[in-house]
Amino acid sequence: MRVIDHLPLRVLLALTALLLPLGLTLTPPFAPRAAAAPDAAPVRVMPLGDSITGSPGCWRALLWNRLLDAGHTDIDFVGTLPGQGCGVAYDGDNEGHGGELVTNLADQDLLPGRLAATRPDIVVMHFGTNDVWSSVSPDRILAAYTKLVSQMRAANPDTRLLVAQIIPMNPAGCTGCAQRVVDFNARIPGWAAETSTTRSPVTVVDQWTGFDTATDTYDGVHPGDAGNEKIAARWYPALADVLDQGVPGDPGDPGDPGDDATCTASFRAGSAWPGGYQAEVTVRNTSTVALTGWTVTVAPADGARLTQVWGGTLDSSADGTATVTDAGWNGALTPGASTSFGFIASTPATSGAPAATVGCTATATF
Repeated sequence: MRVIDHLPLRVLLALTALLLPLGLTLTPPFAPRAAAAPDAAPVRVMPLGDSITGSPGCWRALLWNRLLDAGHTDIDFVGTLPGQGCGVAYDGDNEGHGGELVTNLADQDLLPGRLAATRPDIVVMHFGTNDVWSSVSPDRILAAYTKLVSQMRAANPDTRLLVAQIIPMNPAGCTGCAQRVVDFNARIPGWAAETSTTRSPVTVVDQWTGFDTATDTYDGVHPGDAGNEKIAARWYPALADVLDQGVPGDPGDPGDPGDDATCTASFRAGSAWPGGYQAEVTVRNTSTVALTGWTVTVAPADGARLTQVWGGTLDSSADGTATVTDAGWNGALTPGASTSFGFIASTPATSGAPAATVGCTATATF
């Protein structure tokens, strides 16, 4: 977490000393905000997208401060990129890479490394503007969305995703962009309904309605001050609602395994045949405490679907991501111990070699 401000602390203190005798106080945007309490384990929120999110993406500063003003002090914006400064103090960490296509992020498998470095509980995603500009079809963009969600769930089975219907776009150099945004946004609610699960819900946030490229952007694409205000205002109620509900792993949550309980999962393909294959997943206790149980997410590649599991209990979602919990008898693992479960997957005719992204979450009693 980085909290940044353009006014040095010594200047703020000097101004405060001069104003207090007069009964005046510093007010936003000059007053520095308090960061999340250092003695609490904050909820980690990743802003994910392209330049609209990160260059400089000052709606994040407005959203951060609005959350703090409402009492949500237990938050940490996370990302591998630092904030670029927006004239107010805020946690600027983000994952908004200027010029990035969401299809490239998925095709090049760039997200897992970013997730490992930041470990988000909630992802706030406004992504696809560059893909729409590049005439990438909605089908391809949504397929990329699906892959990213699978990777998020492999890293954290309880990931909450807020996904935007993206803001309008009407740049001088792209006469077809405005309608392509409309066409793409129309597909997002259906995709979200199919992808959302009880454990890892997907919430659609309408950033398109009421946003005017003539007054809310400075170039037909990127938001200006008015646009940033509108974007923050749309994210706020959805994000605040998720924070109010609480996310698994919050301090005091029942069954919170703590930072000391960890496990890994590794995938090994077995025999394959037209229309399916058999595979095995090994679960290992990598912590220094004994585990009482484990949960593994399996995101098979190329549209494969798990149809049968042994050595675990299967729960599948609409997007093909499977959650496998221990079978009871193999849930307890001493430090360094391992166990395994097997599965059979069905595959479409066009699938490649068997492959899957797997992730493990441990439970333990302390």
